[in-house]
Parts: sequence; structure tokens; C-alpha cells
Amino acid sequence: MRGISVSLCYLVLYIACRGAVINLWSSATLPNWSRPFCANSGDQVDAVVPFMGESISDGTLAKFLKNPGDRVEVDEPIAQIETDKVTIDVTSPEAGVIQKFVANEGDTVEPGYKVAIISKSGEGVEHVPASKKPSEKAAPQPSSPAEDKKEEKAKPQVETIPVKEKPKESSPPPPKRSPTELQLPPKERERRVPMTRLRKRVATRLKDSQNTFAMLTTFNEVDMTNLMKLRTDYKDAFVEKHGVKLGFMSGFVKAAVSALQSQPIVNAVIDGDDIIYRDYIDISIAVGTPKGLVVPVLRNAEQMNFAEIEKTINGLAKKANDGSLSIDEMAGGSFTISNGGVYGSLLSTPIINPPQSAILGMHSIVSRPMVVGGNIVPRPMMYIALTYDHRLIDGREAVFFLRRIKDVVEDPRRLLLDV
Repeated sequence: MRGISVSLCYLVLYIACRGAVINLWSSATLPNWSRPFCANSGDQVDAVVPFMGESISDGTLAKFLKNPGDRVEVDEPIAQIETDKVTIDVTSPEAGVIQKFVANEGDTVEPGYKVAIISKSGEGVEHVPASKKPSEKAAPQPSSPAEDKKEEKAKPQVETIPVKEKPKESSPPPPKRSPTELQLPPKERERRVPMTRLRKRVATRLKDSQNTFAMLTTFNEVDMTNLMKLRTDYKDAFVEKHGVKLGFMSGFVKAAVSALQSQPIVNAVIDGDDIIYRDYIDISIAVGTPKGLVVPVLRNAEQMNFAEIEKTINGLAKKANDGSLSIDEMAGGSFTISNGGVYGSLLSTPIINPPQSAILGMHSIVSRPMVVGGNIVPRPMMYIALTYDHRLIDGREAVFFLRRIKDVVEDPRRLLLDV
């Protein structure tokens, strides 16, 4: 028995020692690929440009929202990337202190591009005061004469060989501008500011629209009396039940849905030699922001009621003004509504938003004398305009479409009776 016990003790000791050797070897030789990358012994993390969307490959670093030395929390925005569609925030991956920026405002950046280094502990961070810009470098410190002599001794003596100077070649003349490229002469009290990516994108799309579509605009006028009365009678009950105000946009969206269902060609689009008919109605709402025009989309508008339309429009408009719209919220759309009336526009000819085939323009409501029942009475009137692609949509369908808008807005009861 004693021999067996000694043997068991030796076996246990052998297994324990062998396990310790294996663990020691594993910890010393296993690579760190399974651990999350973190520079400087796990104290520093990189803030990088996030994924910006399927159709966006790069953007411009518009501005920094923080300064080196500022404290940031997890997912707190520290910079903004401007693309030709949306503005995207670069957020901090960890809570900590901004150690330094490794990119500059105006740089073209791609997803994964390093923008800043965050120190989780805040050690080794140079706190830059507000009066001092991060780009400013410290002035070199003067050295003592003794240090200068040491440096001279340390420098190796190199024999310099004179080099013959080559005759200077005449610089090539500046490239000539093409006759179609306009060059404005410099003037006093003028400023030249680069266009934002969003503005350049809008300009390109609008010009492409003019070059592609055979655009034609037809007009009509709408008596807003009944829709305004409906809003006045039920606005308090609407707010109490749905928590959102009843506006005119929901009425025009419902009218547009009815018109698109009665004239499906307006909801279609030309693709090469084919016509694509859409069996869904995604209505784009043009929203003007300080940075430019954006067009978020109401998905499946035919399935929405008045309250859902108002809530969705309010949410998208708020995001548009905050610059927080996503690519998915602006992608697609089969028809657009633009309301220039909020700015006081009396009449306009809107431009089609590609790849759609038509756009409805709303305008300001003006009290005008109208003949009603043989009498001249004041009525709140609005001009409406439909710009359409005449390659696909004939004048007959365009006029019927706009007439349906007029009929539904002037008598919303038609929506209940489907007449």
C-alpha cells in the first residue's frame, strides 16, 4: 500500500509540473491576434471613420467637435464626416481623453481611416488651451554653448564636392481654360469658398435631371377651405389622441397616394428600353436644411394613416435639420412632394428627382376672390404643379393626376368613400 501511495504521489506531481510547463509555453508563444488591438499596453484606442453606406466610398473631414485634452464618453461624437449625401459622426470607441488628432479638417477619408487617439486613463495627454490651436508647435529651446560644441564633435566630417548647377528650365505655361469654363476676374470684397460635397452632389443631380428627362410642368389650383376646416375642427382631438399636430402634408400625401393609384404610370420609371412599374408607393419629402436639400422617404405610404404620416414626417424633418439622416432613410422613393409654400413661394416649376418620373410642387395659400355658386367670395387658394417626364407620361395622365389631387384635397370625404 505504501508503494502504491508513493507511486500516486509521483504521478500527481508529474502531471502538475507538465501542466505548468504547457501553460507557461502557451502564454509565451501564443500570438495576440485574439485580443482586441489597443496600442500602448492597452491604454490607447483609435477613433476611426465608420462605415458610411453601400454607395459611399469616402468623405471629407468637415470639422472636429472636440479638442485634444477633452474628456469624452463612449459613442460621443468627436468629429463630423461630410459626404455627398449625409453627415456622419466619428464617435469615441471608449471613454477617456483625446490624446491627439491624426487627421486634419478638409482631409478626404475612407471607412477605417484613423482620426484620433483616445487615452482611456488620460495619461500622457497634452491639454491644449482654447487659445492655442492643436496645429501650433512649441518653439525650439535654445541650447547652451557646451551642448553645441558636443554636437559639432559628434557630427562626422564629410567632404563636400561642388556640383555644377544645371541651367534653369523655363516653367511650362499655365494650362489654358476651355472656352466653356468660366473664369471670374478677382474683385474686391468677395470671398471664394469651396462647395460642400452635399451641394456639389445636389448640383450634379439637378443638372443630370435636366439633361436626361423631357420635363414638362402642368398646373392647377386648389381650394383649401375644406381641408383647413377639417384641420381646425379636429386638431385638438388629433393631438390628444396621437401626440402630433395635424398638418397639411398628411392630406397631400394621402391625395398623392390616391392619384398614384389611379395613374400608376406616374409611379413608374424608364430603365433602358423597359418601363418599371412599382407596386409600392414610397414618397420622398423634400426638406431644405442649412447644408442643402435632402429628400427622406416615407416607406409604403399607401399603408399609412394621417397620424403615421405626420409622425414620420416630423421625425425625418428633425433628423434632416440635425444632420443625422441615414443613407437608408433617403434611398429609393418613387415620387416626390416639395412644399415651397413654407417659404412663401407662390408658383414654381420643380425639377424631377432621379430616378423618379414626376414631382408635385405645393405653394403658399393665398386668399383670392373666387366665383362660388354665382357669387364672388374670398377663398384660400393654392397653386399646385406637377413636373413629369414626358417621355413616359402623356399630358392626359398628368392632367388627370393633378385633377385627382385637387378633388381629394377639396373634398377629403372622397378618401373614405374611395370615389
